[in-house]
Amino acid sequence: MRVLLVGSGGREHAMAAAIARSPLLEALFIAPGNPGTAALGTNVAIAADDVAGLVALAQAERIDLVVPGPEAPLVAGLADACDAAGIACAGPTRAAAELEGSKSFTKEVCDAARIPTARWERFDSVAPALEFVRRRGAPIVIKADGLAAGKGVVVAMTEAEAEDAIRAMMDDASLGDAGRSVVIEERLVGDEVSLFAFCAGETAVLIGAAQDHKRIGEGDTGPNTGGMGAVSPPTGFDRARQEAALDVLVRPMLDEMVRRGTPFRGVIFAGLMLTDEGPKLIEYNVRFGDPEAQALLIRLQSDLLPALASVADGTLDTTDIRFSDDHSISIVLAARGYPGKPVAGGVIDGIAEAGHLPGVHVFHAGTRQDAEGRIVAAGGRVLTVCATGATLAEARSRAYHGVAAIRWDDATWRRDIGERALRAEGQAG
Repeated sequence: MRVLLVGSGGREHAMAAAIARSPLLEALFIAPGNPGTAALGTNVAIAADDVAGLVALAQAERIDLVVPGPEAPLVAGLADACDAAGIACAGPTRAAAELEGSKSFTKEVCDAARIPTARWERFDSVAPALEFVRRRGAPIVIKADGLAAGKGVVVAMTEAEAEDAIRAMMDDASLGDAGRSVVIEERLVGDEVSLFAFCAGETAVLIGAAQDHKRIGEGDTGPNTGGMGAVSPPTGFDRARQEAALDVLVRPMLDEMVRRGTPFRGVIFAGLMLTDEGPKLIEYNVRFGDPEAQALLIRLQSDLLPALASVADGTLDTTDIRFSDDHSISIVLAARGYPGKPVAGGVIDGIAEAGHLPGVHVFHAGTRQDAEGRIVAAGGRVLTVCATGATLAEARSRAYHGVAAIRWDDATWRRDIGERALRAEGQAG
């Protein structure tokens, strides 16, 4: 098969590595890709949200399957454009991608399908949103209704924090158009986990689960980020519990989307809270997570490519998905200043040495190659260092040894990824 993978992050590097292992692969193109994906296929300098350019590339290179990585091209209609051109795409239509493109749309689907989620209201202007917060009190959650690259959620512990978040999003346009309207909802309490499944129509096939560490600082402090690390599988959330959560939180959504005439196909990423009342949905994303994908895909034993093809052609019920029993962990190395203004341009050494350590994998994200052929930082989240092990403690030790092997003056990372899971398992760190 000739495959076009769309995206440039650590998730796409991990996906490219898994696709490249397939005996079915004839050629792999990545648009725009990064220095890591360049070793696995052909990078093409077309932006991930350039739908027309991506379709033209797919036509020129006789692509059999387009595999979207990030959400932006899906919300922009990449799958629709591929379908119009007669090209298979393992992702949802623009209408179905509204599950990620609009928080209020997701809430409406949940209400219609009776999917347990937080109580909520949507607001298009500041005054009624502030009044709602004053009436309900804190803690409370403020969400930008649109796409905000993982940075559109504020868990406000005080009314003042909630009011500041509302004004920043709606008055100051801190998140651009994404925050023109907001969803305000009750704060759910419990362990947050990420659940992944391949979906097509009314069929869902479990991929697996991971637990992200969203905040920038140790002890889950500071602002939310796109994710600073993940462990897989989450402690206390085995495959039986994952399947049970699919029955409650994903399959009813698929039925509702079919009823609406906008069936979903692709990867669904259900962010959920394990509450005392059972799992409740936080949000849907319409693609693999980052850095969850990196932790998941290094445990994958089956062939990813036919699974992706089955999503596109609707033969999902025959999909074979197998993972090792290993534990895995991913640790994000970000640039100093992230999630604000990251420092760019620093030279990074030691990536190859880290990748040769037992069980360690290093995925590029915000990197580029300079004129001298050196790898330099060019983004917020720059590298993801991952590892597998027979236990989470072993995987964690290996991953942090990998981090230590990388030399980059502007690097920042969390030193407590997986610690809470280890405490829950009773393992030594």
